[in-house]
Amino acid sequence: MKAAPAPTPIENLRKRMEGLRQIPTIPAVLAPLIRYIQQPVEQLDVQKITDMIAQDKSLAAQCLEMANSPLFGRWQKVETLRAAVIGLGFQRVGDIAMSCGVLNLLPRDGRGIDPVAFWEHSLGCALVSRHLARMISFPDPGKAYLAGLLHDIGVIVNLWVLPKEFQEAFQIGRQESIPLHEAERRVMGFDHCESGRFLAEKWGLPADLIQVVAFHHTPVQSSDQTGLVALIELSDLLCRMSGLNHGYVEARQVDVQEEPGFAILAEKCALLKQFDWARLTFELDSYMDDVHALVRTIYRK
Repeated sequence: MKAAPAPTPIENLRKRMEGLRQIPTIPAVLAPLIRYIQQPVEQLDVQKITDMIAQDKSLAAQCLEMANSPLFGRWQKVETLRAAVIGLGFQRVGDIAMSCGVLNLLPRDGRGIDPVAFWEHSLGCALVSRHLARMISFPDPGKAYLAGLLHDIGVIVNLWVLPKEFQEAFQIGRQESIPLHEAERRVMGFDHCESGRFLAEKWGLPADLIQVVAFHHTPVQSSDQTGLVALIELSDLLCRMSGLNHGYVEARQVDVQEEPGFAILAEKCALLKQFDWARLTFELDSYMDDVHALVRTIYRK
């Protein structure tokens, strides 16, 4: 009798994920809160935002703590959640809410990647994606922000499901200064894009975000939402080449305009061809300072 073929690495991953229950989920309040905050500011209601945040006690406490943080230069103590929302501003509340909500999904037991570096990269990519989207008139900067923040959720899967294999891949990536996804493929036979797709589907994320998670390193393979996928590819690359990387710098020279995502995005946004990349690179310095401070304040333990 002919033996059954050995399961592929992806089949093994799917089986492991089906039996794994400890991978956390995004707090229920986050999706409606982020969607609401992305509306024009004149349509937003302070009390509605306050009520939404109040549904999650941990998030409410975090916003109060952030509002009283020296990071935001507060001179008087903020004692109510409503005052925190007003003091922080709607956009910053959204940044803090989403960051707090996903920061705690990563294991904190030192399985390979530094959690602070990982979330600095994710938040940095979110901010760069939103900024770039606005500069080139991409139709949905808010969606670009969310896509940038969540693009690497596959790393969460790999840390929970295959911690030893991921740690080996991360060490290879750091020692050889190669992209993390290339090291993952060498060790595990797949990368965080493929494992991230499983988690994105499990969470019920929208189709466009699933495409970003699955193809942000290979935008030409995206069947839909190619503009958003390409935007995240470029933003992710810019962050990895700067101080907002995975904890190490990749040893290669990058010309953004030669990347696969550039041609795809240029078809969607004509302004990209005249974009001032030198200016964006310069602005990354200020983003790095803001992101380092914010993540270290949130992820302080």
